Amino acid sequence: MPTPSLAALPIRRLTLRDLTACADLSEDRGWPREEHKWGLLLSAGKGFGIDDPEGGLVAACVVTEYGAWQQPDLGAIGMVLVAGRHARQGVGRRMMRHVLSVMGTTPLTLHATPYGRPLYEELGFKVTGRAEMLMGRFTPGGPETSVATRAATAEDLPAILRLDEEVFGTDRTPLITRLPAFADQLRVAEENGRLIGYTAAWPNMDTHVVGPLIARDTETAKALIASLAVRTERPLRTDIDVRHEELLAWAKERGLASVAFNEVMTYGITDLPGDWTRRFAPLTVAAG
Repeated sequence: MPTPSLAALPIRRLTLRDLTACADLSEDRGWPREEHKWGLLLSAGKGFGIDDPEGGLVAACVVTEYGAWQQPDLGAIGMVLVAGRHARQGVGRRMMRHVLSVMGTTPLTLHATPYGRPLYEELGFKVTGRAEMLMGRFTPGGPETSVATRAATAEDLPAILRLDEEVFGTDRTPLITRLPAFADQLRVAEENGRLIGYTAAWPNMDTHVVGPLIARDTETAKALIASLAVRTERPLRTDIDVRHEELLAWAKERGLASVAFNEVMTYGITDLPGDWTRRFAPLTVAAG
């Protein structure tokens, strides 16, 4: 039987049963397998994929919705991948058009690599920001901070959710409530018994990714990162909004090097909701 054309292959919803196929697709494109991250995204978000008749996936992507149930305020698109053997055949464009159709009038955001940016601009996405990926072994140093941090407890979760919604601009409960099981560390900063920031370190291949990182100010963000770093032997990786110049300079002074830049793009809105001054890094660029 002849192999069906790519345009005839249906797009279907992915589930956790597709975890290995998604990781295989990442590896096919030279990305890390990132099975731990794929598991979070497929459980907290909506995965879309095209099956390859010869096995595996032709393409995949994930949309993480935020806000009210079935009436999201925002959708974050991530992990847009097309198998190397099917690249440059319009598959990524078809997948993105499908997502735009499914999401309807819901505003969207994504972090674009230089390779993906032209497609997203063609589809109507606009650049509204930029994030710098840093990675390396953190070296403690500098003046001691007066910001108190500690390990988060179950009792902190309501306050974390309130702060997160205030800063991010919409409810992320389905994602944030998964952090205690997903992350190796979840820490909070507080002042006079009031939560002023929180962050997590979650395992991804041989690094610990710092994110989300939400903090009252730069000093609080520094204290939270430092508190994670002293409790891991792994290199750290994070994606910091480039407007936070002081935090970027401080992190580089302590051993984290610039790896790449991603453009923050939006569709249907001119800018992301919430308070960017307290939003330092995402949980993962794939989830906005």
